[in-house]
Amino acid sequence: MRFDLADLRLFVCVVDAGSITAGARQANLALASASERLSNIEADAGVVLLERSRKGVVTTEAGEALAHHARLILRQHSLLQGELRDFGAGARGTLQLYANTAALTGLLPEKLAPWLAQHPRLHMDLRERTSAEIVKMISAGLAEAGVVSDAVNLTGLTIQPVGSDHLVLIVPVAHRLAASKEVCFAEITGEQFVGLEAGSALQDHIEEHAAGLRKTLSLRIRMKTFEGSCQMVSQGVGVAIIPWAAAKRYRRRYPFKTLMIREDWARRQLCLCFQQWHTLSKPMQSLLAHLGGRPQTRSL
Repeated sequence: MRFDLADLRLFVCVVDAGSITAGARQANLALASASERLSNIEADAGVVLLERSRKGVVTTEAGEALAHHARLILRQHSLLQGELRDFGAGARGTLQLYANTAALTGLLPEKLAPWLAQHPRLHMDLRERTSAEIVKMISAGLAEAGVVSDAVNLTGLTIQPVGSDHLVLIVPVAHRLAASKEVCFAEITGEQFVGLEAGSALQDHIEEHAAGLRKTLSLRIRMKTFEGSCQMVSQGVGVAIIPWAAAKRYRRRYPFKTLMIREDWARRQLCLCFQQWHTLSKPMQSLLAHLGGRPQTRSL
């Protein structure tokens, strides 16, 4: 049997109308064309589907079975069309967003919640990577967009600052600087540091500025997370430089003191990062616009 959707729609129209003439009208077909189609449908089925009389048509048992399944198929087709329209409009699907640790712990939880609530059919695949990794993936076309620090090289990409990501120094409560409110980086390069894991964009950023002062930081231990750094500092292992949002998040759990760093480089920005706006999917455009990334985007 080689029924197409137009055949099934015509058959249902004729059955519902009880007349070939009325059914053809509902299906927007000429009577002759509708009659020929119905004959072909019966020929393909190899069985009589409609009993014709002067009063109209009624289905045979086989015709009733065809009408039942035709309605199911047409309904599924309609649902499929609706779902595909949703995907095209960005109202359905899974959206993948990459973000650095600072964005995951500070910016995104508050920002994502209302957007996801407004898009109940969309799912979010939120993945944590370093800023450097995210930039490489976007440049290579392996990711649509991400949230990164402007401390990394963003040449060739479009960025939009969406939040501050100031760096602070955290020290044990008994440290010599614990009573201070701010500090110059040059004053602390001789301290024992709790660093971040090798390859961390933030750690590389910090060590580059130490190198600019012809200093090499002494790292007692490297931690994968900001929470781990806070825990080590609270136990007197050393000092650490972390984002202000992370220090604020963990200072009640772990006793340490927070000092501002005077240098301009410590006043980082979190940025949305992507190649070109027009190349983004509609769901991603919607998300980035919500995060504040459309009106003032600029390419570097």
